[in-house]
Amino acid sequence: MSLQEEEFAPQGTDIAVGSPRRTRVRWKLFILLLALVTINYVDRGSISVALPIIQREFRLTPELVGLLLSAFFWTYALMQVPVGWLIDRFGPRKVVTASCLGWGAATAASGMAGGFLSMFIARTGIGITEAGVMPAGGKLNAIWMHSKERGRGATILDAGAPLGAGVGGILITGLIGAFGGWRMAFVIAGIVTVALGAFIWWYVRDNPRQHRAVNDAEAEYIEASQRAEDEEARALGGTSRRGLAPYLKFRSFWAMCFGWLGFNGVFYGLLTWGPLYLAQAKGFNLNSIGWSTFVIFGSGFIGEILGGALADRLRAKGYGTNVVMRSLLGASSVIVTAGLVGVTVVGDSITAVALLSVVLFFLRWVGLFWAVPATLGGRTNAGVLGGAMNLSGNIAGFVTPIAVGFIVGATGGYTGALLFFVGSAIIMGASVLALDYSRRLPV
Repeated sequence: MSLQEEEFAPQGTDIAVGSPRRTRVRWKLFILLLALVTINYVDRGSISVALPIIQREFRLTPELVGLLLSAFFWTYALMQVPVGWLIDRFGPRKVVTASCLGWGAATAASGMAGGFLSMFIARTGIGITEAGVMPAGGKLNAIWMHSKERGRGATILDAGAPLGAGVGGILITGLIGAFGGWRMAFVIAGIVTVALGAFIWWYVRDNPRQHRAVNDAEAEYIEASQRAEDEEARALGGTSRRGLAPYLKFRSFWAMCFGWLGFNGVFYGLLTWGPLYLAQAKGFNLNSIGWSTFVIFGSGFIGEILGGALADRLRAKGYGTNVVMRSLLGASSVIVTAGLVGVTVVGDSITAVALLSVVLFFLRWVGLFWAVPATLGGRTNAGVLGGAMNLSGNIAGFVTPIAVGFIVGATGGYTGALLFFVGSAIIMGASVLALDYSRRLPV
């Protein structure tokens, strides 16, 4: 066993002298999922980076820009619960592979759009096909990770969002510069996604025992945690698939959903409108937008990885799950709210980028929420609960770009939009404090 594994070994775990060292396939799998989600957000955010060019080429008003930015989220949100059911029924491996192939093709097709309508249709196609990625990741977290490691598993998975948004700014602007336009950048991004889908099918498995590189020590380590969870589940009523309806009566279910909605109201607002805000309110050129986006969202990536490690470390030291989660996520909500208020009053461009970097650093701690579906519903129902959570978050995904478009169009500035994000942060803060992170729901 490595020093890192010993440090984070669950309390009460015996490390027998001379016992076989556990393989670390679960961590390699989650690094692969990090890469997958990174590319997911490169493709998802590519339109935002190229938007100053696309807006001029298609002659779009702020209202039409908002509608175009929201197109992805309509279908993405509507597919969440159905795709969560498919994941629980058929397994995450098949769903993730199909998702990669479909969204890669749709991304490439968006590079061939001739105007607002064809681009809108292509973006809805990306929304449909990307829908399975995050709920499947939540399911894999429940299947592959020991309960003491799921904080890190959740944040490694979700950290691909800010990493993809940050790296995507540089990649897409670089491809635009290399090919003299945005269209080929989208086509290349789509081809890379299809290739990754083939690799996902080759490497990912729905059960650790099915993976040729997993040894008995690693499989038993994971299964011991699952047996303990199954015993708790049987005491509460069983381990069978329950669907979504039985969970609707619990406060923690709704706190999970509204917390993710508030979180995405901030994150998707900055992801979709952030580059245009930097261009129009701060006068940044395309190259400056790419690097500023990298700094802002790169800070979110670092914050998310550190937040997950900190949460697991505190739990390993004996602090209760509710104490850890409510303290970390409550503090992050306060800092995010204060940072967004600060952005509305500063005039200096560098200070605004610095404040937005702080906002993203602490906002992404809420990526710990991807451990919540497995906590509330167990690994059997983690897919459908993850889908419900992501549905709620992506309601903010399609409402926020439209709302910001109308606010900017009506006021001619971004102060009202930033205050809209402040409201989302307040919803997030109230929800993360209301959620009980410590027990499975008795359904």
